[in-house]
Amino acid sequence: MVWFGMRCAHSTERRIAGPWVRRVALALALVASVGQVPAQDTHWLDVESRIQYGYFTEDPRALRDLVEPLAANDARDHLKSYYAGLLAYRQAQLVEAQGNAGAPAAGAGNKLPTLPRKNDPAKSEARQMAERCVSSLDHALEAQKDFADALALQSACLDQVADLGSWRTRLGGSRRAGQLRKALQLAPKNPRVLLLDAIGDYEHSKSTDVARSCDKFKSTAAVFETERANVDQVPGWGAAEAYTWLGRCYLGNGDPVPARDALERALLIAPEFGQAKRLLSSITSG
Repeated sequence: MVWFGMRCAHSTERRIAGPWVRRVALALALVASVGQVPAQDTHWLDVESRIQYGYFTEDPRALRDLVEPLAANDARDHLKSYYAGLLAYRQAQLVEAQGNAGAPAAGAGNKLPTLPRKNDPAKSEARQMAERCVSSLDHALEAQKDFADALALQSACLDQVADLGSWRTRLGGSRRAGQLRKALQLAPKNPRVLLLDAIGDYEHSKSTDVARSCDKFKSTAAVFETERANVDQVPGWGAAEAYTWLGRCYLGNGDPVPARDALERALLIAPEFGQAKRLLSSITSG
């Protein structure tokens, strides 16, 4: 926790700490005052915050520091396995982004930049992390079969594995759809389930379906707002990403004004979110 506090201290010299930090502090305060949030949940709020902070600031070292504490399998602790999966998912995303550095930004009708070449070490590393995500979430689902968040995240990681060209690609495609379908059936109003569904839909949609994808991100962002107005829960990540994807989608549809509004909202939630900053800069500087 010392490391995380030090990192946030530098950020707050210029602006307030990100809301995910304040959520951890609020959860701890509730435990001390009225005991409404279990102590175990405050621990996982801290872990989630550290994963998110490393992802937002695009700091691979910060994420690597969390690998060992989350590595030991504990069949009774579904949250530990879930956060090991989330960590691997974030690591794979950062490795892919670094491998795509210098690629043209996605514009109207374009998806994410192309993945690294077939034999690129970055692609191999990202694939290993995505496979670690799938494996970790298998453990989470062994402990709690109806864990909708884990089902949806595993679907996203299976999608990563497929996109990165693993030999599991063919089997992963049908399993991905099945896991996501189960998650939506179990928790049709869970914002992280809806977000991962919207991301998968957007990444695999045709350019003519961009407007429909934007509607899905918009409705997902609204569900996050409802969740954020209530008591903190675990898992609780995703609101800043929802607005960032909404902004990206609007940009892809040639709508810079609502894109700017969405990206500014994302940065209110997570001021250090590098991806949202770059997308917003592409609007304000263009």
